[in-house]
Amino acid sequence: MLERRSLKAPIALGVVMIVLVVILAAVWIVGNILGATGELGSTALPWIMLTTGAVLLAAVLAGVIAYLTLTVKAINLNRRQSNFIDAVTHELKSPIASLKLYLQTMTRRSVSEEQKQDFHRFMLDDVERLDLLINHLLDVARIDQGGDVRSDEEVDISQLLKHCAEATCVRYRVPPSTITVHCPAVNLKSQLVQLEILFRNLIDNAVKYGGQPPEVSVTAESIGEKELRVTIVDNGTGIPLNQRRKVFGRFIRLGNELERSTPGTGLGLYLVRTVVKSLGGSIQVGDRKDGSGTQFEVTLKGIVT
Repeated sequence: MLERRSLKAPIALGVVMIVLVVILAAVWIVGNILGATGELGSTALPWIMLTTGAVLLAAVLAGVIAYLTLTVKAINLNRRQSNFIDAVTHELKSPIASLKLYLQTMTRRSVSEEQKQDFHRFMLDDVERLDLLINHLLDVARIDQGGDVRSDEEVDISQLLKHCAEATCVRYRVPPSTITVHCPAVNLKSQLVQLEILFRNLIDNAVKYGGQPPEVSVTAESIGEKELRVTIVDNGTGIPLNQRRKVFGRFIRLGNELERSTPGTGLGLYLVRTVVKSLGGSIQVGDRKDGSGTQFEVTLKGIVT
């Protein structure tokens, strides 16, 4: 759906530019013929033709600039898609190769009970990694297609944040104290699935890109009577100022895809921005108050009193 819409603009712009060039050429040819034959009897006609030609020329130049802008965007999208393919390929091949190795080892030679338990734990980690990747791709497909529209329900934000924090700690095998959650007892009338996608990705990102060891703080507070602000802070290296708007784009991951040590596909923050927008909220990204790490601030409406 997105691809079809993205092609309409450059095609329509190209057609308009061709029509403008044809009209401009026709005006120029007619003007030259009338001038050569001496039939420009009216003094106003040359000025009319000159004004018309100037307007058409300006329109053509504006079209060329717009077409160049669309071309640059297409090149950037192609590069991001290439990075996405690299990331997904790596995310698929690594756990599959690991699973294959463990299964071959257990099949071809006898291993101790302790080794079997270790192998089972490692294979479970690989399966969870594949499951997370598939869930990401399914979330993006569902949101892009506008599907899975559900009615609002009362969501206990405190329980939701704690659940997302616990699941992230289990996924990355870090102590529960890694993520601290400070949230009053508050209910939000919204969509549970969307909120889970939102906070799961933000907390996951905070742990993934946090320091060594990671330290993440999740704080929720009421703003006025109907708005809720959730702040997620990590102790990582932060995001450069000139990259903070770009990180919410589709397939965006900072740096070279082949040189990264952290897994990912560049879809997490894209999902976050899309969900926040669909829920009528807002999100801001900045530094921690002490200048280190990253702070994401989400504002949502719909507090139930």
